[in-house]
Amino acid sequence: MIYLKNFKLLSDNAEYEMIIHKMNIYNNLYPLKIFPNKEFQSIEFEPITIFYGGNGSGKTTLLNIISDSINASKRNVDKKSNLFSEYVNNCSYSLINQYECKNKKYISSDDVFDYLLDIRAINSNVNRRKEELINEYYKYKDMTTKTYNSCLEHYEALKSKVDSNEMTISKYVRTRLKNNNIIQESNGETALDFWQNEIADNAIYLIDEPENSLSAENQIKLKTFIEESSRFYNCQFIMLKYMILILFQLKQKNGQNLKM
Repeated sequence: MIYLKNFKLLSDNAEYEMIIHKMNIYNNLYPLKIFPNKEFQSIEFEPITIFYGGNGSGKTTLLNIISDSINASKRNVDKKSNLFSEYVNNCSYSLINQYECKNKKYISSDDVFDYLLDIRAINSNVNRRKEELINEYYKYKDMTTKTYNSCLEHYEALKSKVDSNEMTISKYVRTRLKNNNIIQESNGETALDFWQNEIADNAIYLIDEPENSLSAENQIKLKTFIEESSRFYNCQFIMLKYMILILFQLKQKNGQNLKM
């Protein structure tokens, strides 16, 4: 599915006019003079479009310009200069199938990293809780029922005593630890979970380096997920600097065209 059909950056002449009028106001002319030198202005998008290039080539700037122009949602909003906002306001683009597009979302590699840090923090708490529950299990197992009277305030302790007698230690911990399964996942598997939870149907996704934190095997899984989301769930993807091997696999599969 295609929602964003094309996009036009400012021409060299348009940038020159901005510089003439703004040179006494701004010390920093970013993002001017990045793309005219590359003779790069007009973009025609496909269901999956990939931009790649070396550091400093303007890839992330381009994705941010497109994202801000179409008002894509972001988890982390960077403060940008007034000149950047004016540049964005002077760009032009064409959207189609707008009534079918449920969402426009920008996802950066930092979003994935923040997610991994959040999971790591949860895992740390889970591990501490596991140690507490193991100690609790042995404490109640060693106690006799005479320790407790019939008061309601001792109900939970008595219940834990009964459970410790009837359950193995692993079952005792599992029944009291809701997030135990999350510990078993590697960073790569957790990153895959992020993408599977983040991407829904009928939407545009602008993604900065989605392969970060993924092994080659998991990159292939993500590539398949992106293909299927585009083909079967009406998603459009605009991505930066995806793994070159996967880029060519995507290009060759079913004749999909990619911007390179």
